[in-house]
Amino acid sequence: MRLSRIFMALTVGLAVAAVPTAAGAAQPQPPVYTPGEASLTVTPTTIRLGETFTLRGEGWAPGTVTINVTITGNPNAAPAGSVRRNDGSAVAMTAVAYQQPQSAPTTFTVTADGDGNFTTTYRPSRTGRHVFTAVQGTQEDSATGIVLPARPDRPGRPGGGHLPVTGDSIGTPLKLGGGLAGAGAVLVLLSLAWRRRGRFGIGSR
Repeated sequence: MRLSRIFMALTVGLAVAAVPTAAGAAQPQPPVYTPGEASLTVTPTTIRLGETFTLRGEGWAPGTVTINVTITGNPNAAPAGSVRRNDGSAVAMTAVAYQQPQSAPTTFTVTADGDGNFTTTYRPSRTGRHVFTAVQGTQEDSATGIVLPARPDRPGRPGGGHLPVTGDSIGTPLKLGGGLAGAGAVLVLLSLAWRRRGRFGIGSR
């Protein structure tokens, strides 16, 4: 009788100890994220200085992604060469790049979401070929954008290429001059008619 009670107690104890383990094993485990083929795209591929690029990434692991920017070329640089003076001597000229204010960063970070995607913008501060390289661990991908010089400022309204309309500054003098000339011609004709009238005694008593 005692042995049966001992065996029953041991059985109940083992069953109670096994319940938490079974419950833990039955709980759903979070899925393991498997990154896909990481990619980086830049749109648009060509912009003017003062505009912005949009960078989009897909297939990255959730978390921080580092983006490095390599810039080559500078269409804003003054051409190198030589010029000749009036006396025939030559003066050498060196290429001088125009200074750009507030340089844009060449390294920055973005955060990929739970699906491994991210979107950010980049505003270049100089012209040239911009190569964006995204790096995260062993994953890496690059995309290229071209920055052209800004459009030259034009007189008139912003963004337009027409002069502002301030009135017909030329037409008004022309009209006034034409009116004076017509009045003068009328006076000359009246004077001639008056003389002829006086010559032939018309209207005299």
